[in-house]
Amino acid sequence: MLTCRELSQVITDYLEGRMPLAQRVSLFLHVGMCRGCREYLRQMRLTIKTLRQMPPASMPPEVKEELLRRLGGMRRNP
Repeated sequence: MLTCRELSQVITDYLEGRMPLAQRVSLFLHVGMCRGCREYLRQMRLTIKTLRQMPPASMPPEVKEELLRRLGGMRRNP
């Protein structure tokens, strides 16, 4: 069974569906017994849901231009 610290390190893998079955079972066992980690999992899900509802942040034109310039330079110089 996972510890609280281990759960906090792999929670993203679980939420993104990238966690192997054996580790998911361990996570479910831990969450079933640990109120703090159940709350942590609930908060993470709520955070993801909230962020998905937010409009995308706009990037200032000068930042976008500089980013594209640097990325273009990376393609030319591998």
